[in-house]
Amino acid sequence: MSSDEPTVYDVVGGLDFFVALADRFYDRVRDDAVLLPLYPEPEDLPAASRRLALFLAQYWGGPHTYSEERGHPMLRARHNPYVIGALERDHWLVCMLSAVNELVDNDDVRARMTDYFVKAAEHLRNDQPLRLVKP
Repeated sequence: MSSDEPTVYDVVGGLDFFVALADRFYDRVRDDAVLLPLYPEPEDLPAASRRLALFLAQYWGGPHTYSEERGHPMLRARHNPYVIGALERDHWLVCMLSAVNELVDNDDVRARMTDYFVKAAEHLRNDQPLRLVKP
């Protein structure tokens, strides 16, 4: 993408979109019996929603507020304390993609976000040991 093309952040309307996306996602997490136990302090969900909004805004071309406040995203390391298997991944995707589908009208943006979230969710799975490949 050239620098004169709008970013996804620009196309969706900036930070307000990502705040709404994260809030809708966490509204679903509150009611999800698989995901909610991954949050040891459910009263912290508003703070988690803010962090997610800032991360996604940064990832999709917005300001670097997330990195300024929390450092490098290190997504896998931040999620390692929690067992994330196929079930958790699938519930996470249902919650996130439902939120995306409710808020995103642009087919290209929806496809790009869906592709990213599917890959990210699988990347965060940590319920299987890493396999060493022999040379």
